[in-house]
Amino acid sequence: MARKPRKEIGGGIGEWVVTYGDMVTLLLCFFVAMFTTTDAEVTQINVMISSLNNIGMGGSTGGNTLSTGKLAELGNTIASLPSLEKGKMLATAKKKAIALFQPEIQSNKVRISSDERGVVISLMSDAFFRPGSAELDIEETRDTLLRLADLLNSKELADRRFRIEGHTDSSPVDPAGKWGSNWELSAARSINTLKYIADFGVEERRFSVAGFADTVPIALNDTEEGRAYNRRVDIVIIDDAHL
Repeated sequence: MARKPRKEIGGGIGEWVVTYGDMVTLLLCFFVAMFTTTDAEVTQINVMISSLNNIGMGGSTGGNTLSTGKLAELGNTIASLPSLEKGKMLATAKKKAIALFQPEIQSNKVRISSDERGVVISLMSDAFFRPGSAELDIEETRDTLLRLADLLNSKELADRRFRIEGHTDSSPVDPAGKWGSNWELSAARSINTLKYIADFGVEERRFSVAGFADTVPIALNDTEEGRAYNRRVDIVIIDDAHL
């Protein structure tokens, strides 16, 4: 009896699955890198972003999307540019500052942030100055200022420039006090902060100082908590673009 020919079972997955799997893997890597952006290498991030762009435009067929080659070499070239190297140093300095001032951050005496100006180390005025005064409470703040001077003198910040910015809340100064306006008070606090940092070993020529009174608030002045946030002295590690 003649055997019936066996039917071939249609098999194999579509070629689109390879590209889809590649895309999912890349998305996972991308979001992991975004979750720890301070630890990710610039080259790796550039390669992943470029790879995602290629997939979105249909330029990738899957497989060795992140393999070394021209794309990785391009990423290495870009990442080695002086501006990106300095940017990495600023990121390192910010991480170091967060670790260095962790006790003060937890007690709301110091705030670390970054913006278009660069890395900003905010000294909350209520913890550093006596009320309505430009005199630093040096007995209470000496240790913090010494650590700040060590950070500014670190190798990560070699040849960097800094700006000290004084800020107040919107409350008027005491008419019977020493200062005629918040402009004078904020400027005096900046200058006195510079004096101590310079005394602790940081070169004065690397600094500029400014007083902004209540013109650059970071919180509403409607509450005491908001006003306390606005009373601050910012030490800005300046990004090259804002020199």
